[in-house]
Amino acid sequence: MAALVSVNVGMPRDVGWQGRTVHTGIYKTPVDGPVMARRLNLDGDGQGDLGGHGGEQRAVLVYQLESIKYWRRELARDDIGHGHFGENLTVTGLPDDEVCIGDRYRIGEAEFEVTQPRVTCYRVGMRLGLPSMPSLLVAHHRPGFYMRVITEGHVRAGDPISRTRRGPHSLSVAETDALLYLPDRSFARLRDAVDIPALSPGWLQSFRELLDGGGAPPVGAEPGWAGFRPLRVVALTAESSAILSVRLSAVDGTRLPVPVPGQYITVRVDGAVRSYSLSSGADDGTYRISVKRDGQVSTYLHTTLRVGSVLETAAPRGEFVLSADSAPVLLISAGVGVTPVLAMLHQLAASASAREVWWLHTDHSAPMAFDDEVRELIAALPDARVHFFLGRRQTLDSLRSLGLPVAASAYICGPQGFMEDVRASLVEIGLDPARLHTELFGARSAINPGLVSPEAARTPHQPVGVAGTGPRVTFARSGLTVRSGDGSLLELAEACDVPTRWSCRTGVCHTCVTSVLSGDVTYEPEPLERPGAGETLLCCARPAGDLVLDI
Repeated sequence: MAALVSVNVGMPRDVGWQGRTVHTGIYKTPVDGPVMARRLNLDGDGQGDLGGHGGEQRAVLVYQLESIKYWRRELARDDIGHGHFGENLTVTGLPDDEVCIGDRYRIGEAEFEVTQPRVTCYRVGMRLGLPSMPSLLVAHHRPGFYMRVITEGHVRAGDPISRTRRGPHSLSVAETDALLYLPDRSFARLRDAVDIPALSPGWLQSFRELLDGGGAPPVGAEPGWAGFRPLRVVALTAESSAILSVRLSAVDGTRLPVPVPGQYITVRVDGAVRSYSLSSGADDGTYRISVKRDGQVSTYLHTTLRVGSVLETAAPRGEFVLSADSAPVLLISAGVGVTPVLAMLHQLAASASAREVWWLHTDHSAPMAFDDEVRELIAALPDARVHFFLGRRQTLDSLRSLGLPVAASAYICGPQGFMEDVRASLVEIGLDPARLHTELFGARSAINPGLVSPEAARTPHQPVGVAGTGPRVTFARSGLTVRSGDGSLLELAEACDVPTRWSCRTGVCHTCVTSVLSGDVTYEPEPLERPGAGETLLCCARPAGDLVLDI
């Protein structure tokens, strides 16, 4: 019979790790006597990273005594005890391949419902002194699971555990975990998973993305070609005193692959790389970028480029693209941020879309770039309106008075502060935050769960100390090229203060998935599932030669 072996709690603390500080609640210790199980956690317990742990759906983490004994044998260690996997409840008799999502269990005075497998983050590896532990938990089908509290009450070691309800579709914890993290997943079981009401929202969203993406991990769009290829300049147009449009075609005269409006291309000039949005429609086999003069590469384009010049160019990519639905559309931009939403406007006009379209653009001078082009496109749409604003403040004040449709999807591009302010204003008006999309060409915001951030972010730089002797790695968004060393690409980026995104650090979760603009990688360790074409997992990848990454 299943039983509760140990109740383990612990409050978050700061822990030193690889020269940094992690705020974590992974350290749990057994407690005697009854403990109150409440909606958000057990009394005396807490989580350091509420983005990935804790909350109503992840109030209690469960791990099995049988799995603890398994790891003692597998790892040849006798120092692993109750709470060492961060679990609140150490149990016996509830194996991951039998417990199902949506199952309910009575333990003492409380009732619980199974919501998802354990989140595979690096902190369990940190706790056990074994960085590969997140990967091992998935590969060996022993993740453990989270429960939410249906009925609050006291629990204590020795309480029997009885199942009060079986979850629909009999989808076990181990099978659920494999559906997300391992290859060869079943579409039928993915459809079952999204039909389970108890499944936590984060896992539900991931499974829906897998279904929408044909069963592949939710990563960026595949490139139209590998690496950089030469494209020829066929036209140059001054859109304003500061913005130059460059029209590009294939050197051999063939049609270029059709991009998705909103995507960007990356160009390389004398080793420096920069990304620019495509600013026109996608139906004539050429690409147009519109570039503001504000740096080394843009200055070259403005002053040296001529019709007939050749640019090394990476294929279109990016996820800032127009949704294919009937909801109203807000296209909101400032300055040269107009370019990706202008491509979206071309798409809407070319199809004579019946969607309600709002064009909202902010600039600091008149006449505005693309003014005539925009008005011609707007005139081709049956339900469209346009508003130009001089200055950011005017834009924010006007958003609240325009009567914008709250069911709209918004696409916002401009300086970071502008996008943040517009986003906040739209949420205040009543738009769904999930429908607000932004594009940023600088370094992306970091995802470093639990890491205590320094007081101020540092500008990306060459690594401190002896330079590496390996292949050159270019971080395109950060404008930095460095020699690699012996570590992973993630470790190299961290040494340069390039903003990074990661969670498991062992090739499981795909949080660190990054577009490869040029070059190849090898893996060490091999990830449980490789990313899509044109992508790499920074946490376990090494450069196989000179490499250009889209971070």
